Amino acid sequence: MIQHILLIEDEVNIAKFVELELQHENFQVTVSHDGREGADLALNHDYDLMLIDVMLPSLNGLEICRRVRKKKNTPIILITARDAIIDRVSGLEAGADDYVVKPFAIEELLARIRAIFRRVEPTLESKKSELTIKGLVVDQKAHQVFYSGKEVELTKTEYDMLVYLMENFNMVLSRDAILEKVWGYDVEVETNVVDVYIRHLRKKLPSEIAATIETVRGVGYVMR
Repeated sequence: MIQHILLIEDEVNIAKFVELELQHENFQVTVSHDGREGADLALNHDYDLMLIDVMLPSLNGLEICRRVRKKKNTPIILITARDAIIDRVSGLEAGADDYVVKPFAIEELLARIRAIFRRVEPTLESKKSELTIKGLVVDQKAHQVFYSGKEVELTKTEYDMLVYLMENFNMVLSRDAILEKVWGYDVEVETNVVDVYIRHLRKKLPSEIAATIETVRGVGYVMR
């Protein structure tokens, strides 16, 4: 099945270049050069992945990301000209799964896209269809999380992180190990990306479950 990508980028030359490269890689691409138009497309149509520039006319990429996250778990890669830590964290806080900084090599962007698609594709490894810890149930076939019969809504990245922690219950996982497992490649960014998502996860989980995710100072995290 051909994967469909939404590209929201106001710089026409960049958008055309990325569109042609993605089409060359056999992706279907829909392009928008305006923030409000792009948000409308993102919210009212189904895509396999969204590439969203941060600085857009009429509505910025962070706000689009926030609006999408209220309705969908579609993977999002933000495109930004800002490389400061606060800008990266702001993007992740808004719900992005990853980001690339302009100017970027198209090979890097394609690698990040492939990494995300590897994560969302069903694994070939045999695994239990359900993971259960202290009343929290993860249905891996349905990709859903429940606690006391009520669904806990998580993004794809938060879900992957939770599953990794549960599969390694009582084992301390380093930030580097979590980055490699959840993001699917060597991420050349600060490991505080993991801390951001752990914080998201703790906020969304019931307090009884959030308390089981412990910080191991100087190392990483453990669920016990």
